[in-house]
Amino acid sequence: MSKTEEHAGDTVSLVYQCRLPLSTSTVNHLADLLRRHLKSIGSRWRSLPPGKIAVIVLAVLRHDQRLADMAGGNNVAESTVRRWRDEMIHLLAAKAPRLGRALKKIAKRGGEVVLINGTLIPTQRRTGRDDRKNFSGKHHRHGLHFLALTDEKGRLLWISAARPGRTHDATAARHDHLVEHLKAAGLGALPDLSFLGVDKPDDLVIVTGFKATRYRKLTAGQKEANRVLAAGRAPSNTASPT
Repeated sequence: MSKTEEHAGDTVSLVYQCRLPLSTSTVNHLADLLRRHLKSIGSRWRSLPPGKIAVIVLAVLRHDQRLADMAGGNNVAESTVRRWRDEMIHLLAAKAPRLGRALKKIAKRGGEVVLINGTLIPTQRRTGRDDRKNFSGKHHRHGLHFLALTDEKGRLLWISAARPGRTHDATAARHDHLVEHLKAAGLGALPDLSFLGVDKPDDLVIVTGFKATRYRKLTAGQKEANRVLAAGRAPSNTASPT
């Protein structure tokens, strides 16, 4: 533990070390993105090197560290850390694959289906009415909702933009025009039962299982179809972002 400059009276800021559970390759990837960006815009100087900036931004994003705390611990302004964070998010977003391109790439490889999963990334509960939309009744906690597409072996192909935690999987699929993109690429998709009703019954590309109700039990054939579908979807359960 080390001390930084005194601010007011007897108040002294203390700096402590914290482990960031990310690989060196992740840090290097972000640092390289920033270096190329700085070169493209002709910026020759930053108050800290790209590698250090990458670590600070990752700490903010991974641990939800307060910007003021990260700024004080690195002797920079809070607005500087905020600018670094927004800049890095923009650079990463620009590298993300587009849904249509990702699906067409799979089709060119000879793929026939993709796997779809809706997932909730847990977040801290914050005060205020604006955070109520982030509460997921399904998971009984606050978070952000994402759609993730993988290939048949569970390798991540595409991930959607973040939405409030209360968003339903089917609603997110409709907003992303998932059915239209699948048809354009000539692919089918295997989701879970939360995607029921997304596709039209007469022209299915999203193949869901059968759902039992209080008044209608599943037949033996429907149960077997659900088991086959679950086996085909198994790889996507290990590839969802966490």
